[in-house]
Amino acid sequence: MKKYKLVLISSIIVILIACSAIAVYFFGFYFPEKQKNKEIEQIFNQYYQTKLSIYQTENENYDDYQVDVAFLGDSLTDGYDLSKYYPQYTTANRGIGGDTSFGLENRLQISLYDLKPKVAVILIGGNNLNTMFENYERMLQDIKNKSQNTKIILCSLTAMGKDWANKNQLAAYNNVIIKKLAIKYDYAFVDLFTPLFDEVAGQIYSVYTTDGAHLTSDGYQVLTNSILPQISELIK
Repeated sequence: MKKYKLVLISSIIVILIACSAIAVYFFGFYFPEKQKNKEIEQIFNQYYQTKLSIYQTENENYDDYQVDVAFLGDSLTDGYDLSKYYPQYTTANRGIGGDTSFGLENRLQISLYDLKPKVAVILIGGNNLNTMFENYERMLQDIKNKSQNTKIILCSLTAMGKDWANKNQLAAYNNVIIKKLAIKYDYAFVDLFTPLFDEVAGQIYSVYTTDGAHLTSDGYQVLTNSILPQISELIK
């Protein structure tokens, strides 16, 4: 019965993602800018709350530390097919497209503390590069206090391209800070920027991205190749 519920939940998530994408596309073409932004915000808020409800339901289907690895983040995590890339582990996807470090902090109880995974992989900040450190360390302090039995992996921001290529310098700078915080809080750190970054072009390799910000299956394979050794080290 639990397996059936999880399959049903996964199907609902796929439908929600598709509906949200269609709605954003529609509003982008047919509404004035102000109205468009308002409608997109409403869609995101509804999607956000729906995902939290789904996570709460999923949490009820897991015993403490039954989940090997939980992935927390924004759209990069939301679109990560964990069962495909980590079949050897019991995983939980706690990504919400469009989320920020502030949004993740606000939902840690449902996304992490109630779930109690053995390992949590955190990739956040791409949607608020300029403000992510206003709460990033506070979030780590809270995790340290409330999730002491879960091992944490902090991921760097990924390289970007096309319309987002001009953000790479800031992302690289922020990654230095993320690594320092990982050392400070004794968390594992994974560099996702370097293996994705084409130094000649000055942006993410085109084969790894769909639009400059999001990843292709090849891009996700790079993420997996970078993260998996750390997970294997923490789960023995």
